[in-house]
Amino acid sequence: LEVAFGYKGLQIQLFYTAGNLSTLFKVKYSSKVTEVFDCVEPDDVEGKIREIVPAGFTCNTDDFISLLEKEANFMPFGTLLHTYTVHSEEAGELTYQIHKADITCPGFQEYHERLQTFLMWFIETASFIDADDDRWDFFLVFEKYNKDGETLYATVGYMTVYNYYVYPDKTRPRVSQMLILPPFQGEGHGAQLLEAVHRFYCSLPKVQDITAEDPSENYVKLRDYVLVKLCQGLPSFAADKLHLGFSEDMVKEAQEKLKINKKHARRVYEILRLRATDMSDEDKAREYRLEVKKRLFGPYRKNQRELAKMRKCLRPEELVSHMGQMDTQTQHEELEKSYQVVVEDYRRIIERIASQA
Repeated sequence: LEVAFGYKGLQIQLFYTAGNLSTLFKVKYSSKVTEVFDCVEPDDVEGKIREIVPAGFTCNTDDFISLLEKEANFMPFGTLLHTYTVHSEEAGELTYQIHKADITCPGFQEYHERLQTFLMWFIETASFIDADDDRWDFFLVFEKYNKDGETLYATVGYMTVYNYYVYPDKTRPRVSQMLILPPFQGEGHGAQLLEAVHRFYCSLPKVQDITAEDPSENYVKLRDYVLVKLCQGLPSFAADKLHLGFSEDMVKEAQEKLKINKKHARRVYEILRLRATDMSDEDKAREYRLEVKKRLFGPYRKNQRELAKMRKCLRPEELVSHMGQMDTQTQHEELEKSYQVVVEDYRRIIERIASQA
């Protein structure tokens, strides 16, 4: 968060109940500058946070404690899509549920307003969505646990997906936001959520393929893992087909059965081919390297074509400013670097799949 000016011993307290996300908000400090003595105004910390936290929060600890007692009444929204367990050293088997909700679920809109405030605390480039639009789908992860003989649910994370229209009669769901709350990170919930969401859309004939809006590096790695897991059983991706190259059959089968687009199917093919290639065999390793580099070289080739067009229509002095193009030697070095990074990522995915088998 930003630096707050004008306070000593500033404490911003935000507490949420685990299920319903009822909120307690307090600002405490030992002293602050004043306009009268210091001729400057302190930052309006409370005002800034009130802009993010929706109305309905409490500033009173006793009120918050009475809300905590109502947590047993909280039930997850929407329809249950998937249940799974995670083994924990301290707690043994923990049960999780993934639900699909939309804005018509009673109480969900208010809950979502509280839920999306987490984006502001944990994701730097986050922004709120206009949840009123009925083309949004919401996927929620809850932990189901027992306390004093009652079943309770805690919010673990969520994903928002927007259904874009594709002419003439299809939709293209696009993942917009995804967040697993920090206490639950590193336990595999992101993969469970993404796989459940993929399986949900695969069951809908009107869906063309699933994409993501401005995906982060971590999201791309997560998606690679989930898509490889889904594709490894498809006939067109069988081990004996991989060394023959990326085929139309792979594109078609990934699209029809799993709603995966061509670009993502290509990455899946490269990962599965790496897994099936004996990289200690120099010929096979070279073949694989050339195959991946050919794809990585695509953007360079495009640049070269654009440069050739420019040469025809620009005056020499204008061309100079566009000549910051790399020489061949530098291109090869850059390509090799990109290749090494890609293969390193691919190996991690292969290891993760092997460890889950």
